[in-house]
Amino acid sequence: MKKLLASTAVLLALALPGAAQDYTPDPAAKPGGTITITYKDDVATLDPAIGYDWQNWSMIKSLFDGLMDYVPGTTTLRPGLAESYEISEDGLVYTFKLRPGVKFHNGREMTAEDVKYSLDRVTNPETQSPGAGFFGAIAGFENAGPGGLSGVEVVDPLTVRITLSRPDATFLHVMALNFASVVPKEAVEEAGADFGKKPVGTGAYRLAEWTLGQRLVFEKNADYWRPGVPFLDSIVFEVGQEPVVALLRLQKGEVDVPGDGIPPAKFTEVMNDPAQAARVVVGGQLHTGYITLNVTLPPFDKLEVRKAINMAINKDRIIQIINGRAVPANQPLPPSMPGYTEGYAGYPYDPEGAKKLLADAGLADGFETELYVMNTDPNPRIAQAIQQDLAAIGIKANIQNLAQANVIEAGGAGTAPMIWSGGMAWIADFPDPSNFYGPILGCAGAGEGGWNWSKFCDPALDAKAVEADSMFDPARSADRLKLWSDIYMGVMEQAPWVPVFNEERYTMKSERMGGEDALYVDPVSIPVNYDYVWVKQ
Repeated sequence: MKKLLASTAVLLALALPGAAQDYTPDPAAKPGGTITITYKDDVATLDPAIGYDWQNWSMIKSLFDGLMDYVPGTTTLRPGLAESYEISEDGLVYTFKLRPGVKFHNGREMTAEDVKYSLDRVTNPETQSPGAGFFGAIAGFENAGPGGLSGVEVVDPLTVRITLSRPDATFLHVMALNFASVVPKEAVEEAGADFGKKPVGTGAYRLAEWTLGQRLVFEKNADYWRPGVPFLDSIVFEVGQEPVVALLRLQKGEVDVPGDGIPPAKFTEVMNDPAQAARVVVGGQLHTGYITLNVTLPPFDKLEVRKAINMAINKDRIIQIINGRAVPANQPLPPSMPGYTEGYAGYPYDPEGAKKLLADAGLADGFETELYVMNTDPNPRIAQAIQQDLAAIGIKANIQNLAQANVIEAGGAGTAPMIWSGGMAWIADFPDPSNFYGPILGCAGAGEGGWNWSKFCDPALDAKAVEADSMFDPARSADRLKLWSDIYMGVMEQAPWVPVFNEERYTMKSERMGGEDALYVDPVSIPVNYDYVWVKQ
């Protein structure tokens, strides 16, 4: 076995520069203070095995830790709860040495038993974790259940060994996901189904208060294992705040970050005002906004219907609704993602061609269906544009305008014929093409509670995905990306989605907020890396 910090093949394949594993916080940062973040909707859950939306993602990341982590503001891996790790020559065995003395919020020290329990729990079908599929490479995953994963072994209190059934070029990224967070068994069992409302982790903050429908309060974890952070004493998340009201409160100094972003109706006004524009941080993101078509529900089980809908949507008009803050999407991967297929045009905007396809499917008179959408602007307006485009080819789409949690629930249950993903749209968990497949297009994500809302499942494409992620040798990197390109072209041939646009991120912050801009458009801790931001005194 070779040490990770040596120049191993796996290390090179994951582009992990040894010198990039540490992070020096802003030397001007000062401890103390409280900040206020606003959201329109309440938080669905803070259970790391369950939470999977952009609203709770960074909250969970601040309450929990995993074996791996990322350098703040980047997609560069660094050790987390693992002090070090070794990888076998064949890429199948990962041995993690844990940091000693790390404490959960309940005061108990974390051990390797907690790591095993957490991985067993997230992969147990009874947990219904939408992220279970990420761990499919671990030996014994296919038999996951109350008995746990055979591939996860406790060597001693501070050592855990994970054996894979196949090499996985993304495995260290997987161990940095929220789903791989370490939780204490006794706290989970005591809270039961309410663990998502009573979270206990090892993170930089602990949950101090949650008044449903009103606010959550995080307070600083004085025993946090990373020295010097967090800087803030507490964070107040106010829910039930309309984005336009949140912007007004930001302008008055009452809010520090509007979590739902700049309201589209106010975007031009903000960007044309130098004083307000100075508070805006812009960052790229690995994002695709899309419409899911549930292939298990007639008539979406017909390929001609799915292709017709792809050809009916006027993407340029939808982008105008968000003030041009995106480019049209033609495939699931965004242009900046490795594996993106250059030169692929996608389905053309062709309403007449779409009508012909519906006629070929025996639906010349169209049909009636439902389009689910999150109820935060601009998503209802985008849904109306989609509704108009569908009406132009004879499809009557009734809009179900719901809170984020309700849309996610319907998608996971498979009861929604169509979903506009806005406000929940896919932003990569890590910068690798596999991340856009497994949870949202692969068979593993199509189960009950999964994030694959189209319920699309192609075993042949799944097999190719496994083949691609087994290519951990950096000498085969180009072959791996070509295979991923072929996989996504295979997806587009079956049209379970309508890729609509690839959006950039705009975060607004109050004048008193400190910390480098990258922390406010952190590609992993979306929308803000709360562990490292601070308040100017």
